[in-house]
Amino acid sequence: MRAVEAALFAAEAPLTVAELRAYVGDRVDIATALELLQTDYAGRGIQLVERGGRWHFQTAPDMAHILRREREEPRKLSRAGVETLAIIAYHEPVSRAEIEAIRGVQISKGTLDVLMEAGWVRPAGRRETPGRPLIYATTPGFLAHFGLASRRDLPGIDDLKAAGLLDPVDESLGALELESADESD
Repeated sequence: MRAVEAALFAAEAPLTVAELRAYVGDRVDIATALELLQTDYAGRGIQLVERGGRWHFQTAPDMAHILRREREEPRKLSRAGVETLAIIAYHEPVSRAEIEAIRGVQISKGTLDVLMEAGWVRPAGRRETPGRPLIYATTPGFLAHFGLASRRDLPGIDDLKAAGLLDPVDESLGALELESADESD
């Protein structure tokens, strides 16, 4: 009986009687062992059950609510969130106004809230300028999530170009700006 119990506990999936026999051998009366185990586990937090000719242990139905987990669905970060995170990572500590100046558009408060909820960004104090704006920096959680030992491990511009992550339109516009500046001289 102990051998059948051990095989069922160790199994990754429910087992048939034939599969149990392969584990415990022919000398064990598997049907009797299953019956005794079923009786032993009746009324406990787990039960031995048979479904479709396969045997396994499962949580007793009246105890399932205790084991129910609240799972958070991973949320995909918006483009604004990714851009804001990159600006903070590369320019920290940085204020909201500086983030908006770099992005060229206003950011919603929700964008920073999402980054803070994820544990990637934190308020890092206030800048000593008029209005004393709040400044933001990345957290150790950001480094851990992205597999970085420090901010120095962030990819440089050459790495980003090599990976094809820089938009060729941005490079073309930069080249045009240089040409127009040369012509005006």
